[in-house]
Amino acid sequence: MLPDASQRNSFIFKYILSSTAATVAEVVTYPLDLTKTRLQVQGERSAVASTSSGPPAPRHGMFRIAVGIARDEGVLRLWQGVTPAIYRHFVYTGVRMAAYEHLRENVFHRNEDGTFAFWKSIVCGAVAGFTGQFLASPADLVKIQMQMEGHRRLQGLPPRVHNMWHAFRTVIDHNGVRGLWKGWMPNCQRAALVNMADLATYDKLKHWLLAHTALKDDVITHSISSAGAGFAAAIVSTPADVVKTRIMNQPYDKSGRGTLYHGSIDCLMQTVRAEGFLALYKGFVPIYIRMAPWSLTFWVSYEKIRYLTGASSF
Repeated sequence: MLPDASQRNSFIFKYILSSTAATVAEVVTYPLDLTKTRLQVQGERSAVASTSSGPPAPRHGMFRIAVGIARDEGVLRLWQGVTPAIYRHFVYTGVRMAAYEHLRENVFHRNEDGTFAFWKSIVCGAVAGFTGQFLASPADLVKIQMQMEGHRRLQGLPPRVHNMWHAFRTVIDHNGVRGLWKGWMPNCQRAALVNMADLATYDKLKHWLLAHTALKDDVITHSISSAGAGFAAAIVSTPADVVKTRIMNQPYDKSGRGTLYHGSIDCLMQTVRAEGFLALYKGFVPIYIRMAPWSLTFWVSYEKIRYLTGASSF
C-alpha cells in the first residue's frame, strides 16, 4: 500500500527515501573513496619522511594504490570503513536532501511558472549540506580513521582502532564527546560546497533539459543531470576535501590539539608551500571518478524510488 499524499511530502518520508538511495550508491562506489583517502595523505607522509634520515616515501597513482590494497591487504579491505560510511549517509544524505526540498518548497518557494532561481538553489544546497555534515561529522571522522588502518598495519604501526564502535569509544575516551566533531569546520565547509554545486546543478540542469529539449523525465535525463552535478561538485570541493582529510587523519596530543596543523587555513598554507597549489587538487581524478558513478547511482535510484512510492519527481 502506497503512502498518502501528506506522507509522501513529509520530511521523514523523503529522509528515508534519500538515505536508502545513498546506501546503494555508497556500497557500489566505496572502494574509490578509500583509494582517494590513501592518495590524499601520501604526500603528507612523503613530506614527513623527507625531513628524516630515511629516503622519501614513493608516491603512487590511484590505480596502483587500489591494486596495492587488494594485493597486500585483501580485496575486502577496499570496503574497510564502509559501515560508518553508510551510517554517515543515513544522517548526512537524509538530512541534506530532505532539508533542500523543505527550503525549496516552504522557505524560498518556486516562481509562479514553477521554476526555481539558481541563486536560491545554491543557498539551499549550501545550508542543507552544512547542516547534514555537521550532524554526520562523528561518523565521517571514524570512517577516515578506519580507512587508514590497513596502511598502518603494512607500515608495522599498531592499530589505532579495531572496529567502528571501538573507534567511537577511543575518540570519546581521549578527547570527550566533543572530540567526535574534530575537523567539523573543514568537513562542513566541504559539504556546503559539494551540495551548493551538486544539488543546484542537478536541480537546474534537469529542469532546463525538460523545458528546452525533447527529453522526458526519465533515466536518460537523470543520468545527464547527475553527470553535470558530479563534475561541478568535484571542481569546487576537492581543495576542501584534501584539507578535511589531512586534518581528520592527523594525530592529536593529550590536550586534543593537532600535532601537524592548527586549523584549516594552516593546513591549506602548509600544503601549498610544501607541495604546490596543485596539491589542493590531489585526488581530483578519483574524486570525480567516484562522484560520477556515485551521483549517477544515487540520483537514478532516488528518482526511481520516488516514482515507485508515488512521490513526485525531484
